[in-house]
Amino acid sequence: MAEYIYLDNNSTTPVDPRVIEAMIPFFSKHFANASSNHRFGQSIKKYVDESRLSVSSLINARPSEIVFTSGATEALNLALKGLVSVKSETSHIITSQSEHPAVLDTCRSLENQGVEVTYLRVNRQGLIDLKDIEQAIKSNTILVSIMLANNETGVIQPIEKIAEVCRKNDVLLLSDATQAIGKISVDVEELGVDLLAMSAHKFYGPKGIGALYIKKGIRLDEIIHGGGHENHLRSGTLNVPSIIGFGKACQIADSQFKEDSERISNLRDLLESELLQIEGSSLNGDKESRLPNTSNIFFPNVETDVLIPSLVKTIVSNGSACSSNVVEASHVLKSMGLSDAEAFSSIRISLGRFTSENDIHFAIQELRERITTPIFK
Repeated sequence: MAEYIYLDNNSTTPVDPRVIEAMIPFFSKHFANASSNHRFGQSIKKYVDESRLSVSSLINARPSEIVFTSGATEALNLALKGLVSVKSETSHIITSQSEHPAVLDTCRSLENQGVEVTYLRVNRQGLIDLKDIEQAIKSNTILVSIMLANNETGVIQPIEKIAEVCRKNDVLLLSDATQAIGKISVDVEELGVDLLAMSAHKFYGPKGIGALYIKKGIRLDEIIHGGGHENHLRSGTLNVPSIIGFGKACQIADSQFKEDSERISNLRDLLESELLQIEGSSLNGDKESRLPNTSNIFFPNVETDVLIPSLVKTIVSNGSACSSNVVEASHVLKSMGLSDAEAFSSIRISLGRFTSENDIHFAIQELRERITTPIFK
C-alpha cells in the first residue's frame, strides 16, 4: 500500500516518468539558450519548435498560434490585459462567477483601470445560461471569458454554443481549458474559441510552464517586456527543459487520454456509488456534463476543514489550491446557489492517471469511517 492515496489531481499531478526522462538532457547536455543565434542555440530551438508542434497538435492549432508562458495564470493575464490594451480601457468583458481566481482577480484589476466587467451566475448544476450571455453583450463588449471545465466541480460548459453567440455578436471568446486538457478532447476549431489557456502540471507535465493559444489574426499587447521573445508577446529566456516536458506530456495525453478517461471515470463511478450512500450526501454540479475524474460531494453536517487534515492516507481537498489557504467558502459552490455551510461541508475528489482501484477502495473505507464518526460532524 502506498504511503498516501493522492486524490487531488485537479490541484496538480505527479510528473509522468516519461516526461522526466525527456527533460533531463536539457538541464546539462542540451543547455544552450534557444534564442542564441549560434549553432548550439539554434539546435536547441529545433527541440523547442518540436514541442510547440506537440502542444499545438493536441488542441488542433497551428504552432505559430502557441505562446509559451509560465502557466495558465500568466496566459489568462496575457489574454485579458493584452486584449484590453489593444482595444480600450472603457471596454466591457463578460465572465462567470465560477471562474478560477486567475480570471476573476485579473478582471477585478482591470475594473480598477476603468474596464466594465459583468459576472454572470451559473445554475445549480454549475452551467452558464446562453441567454444570460447574449443579454449581457453590449456595443463595447470585446470579450467573453468562460472556462471549459471547472476546477472544483469538473462541470464542462457548452463552449461551442457560447462561441456561436460570440460570433453572432462579433465578440471574442477566451476559455480557460486548464482542467480539461489531457482529460477530454480539446479542439480549438471545434470549440470555436479565439483564445485558450493551458498549464502542463495539470496533466503530468512540469510546473512553471503553460501556453496561450491565440487564433491567427488576433492582436494582443505584451504584458511582460524585455527581449521580445515569443513573437514579442512574452519576453524572457525560454524555459527549455519545461517546454520539452510540456511537449512530451502533450504527446502522451494525445495517445492515451481516451484510455485514461475510460478507466478513471469507472473508478470515479465506483467511488461515488459508495460515498453517495452516506445519508444526506449529494453531488455538486451536473452529473453528465463533467470531467471523467472529478467528484464534488456534499456531506451534511461535516466540517471539511476538520475532516481533511484528519485523514491518515487519503488526500482530497475542499476547493481550489490557489485559494485554499484562505478560510472562505468556495466561491464556485456559492455561485451555484449553495450556502456557506453547504460549501464548507463539500469536498473535491479528483482522480488521475496513477490512481488504482485499490486506492479507491481504501479511500472509500477511510472517508466513510471518518465522515460517519460523530466527532467530525
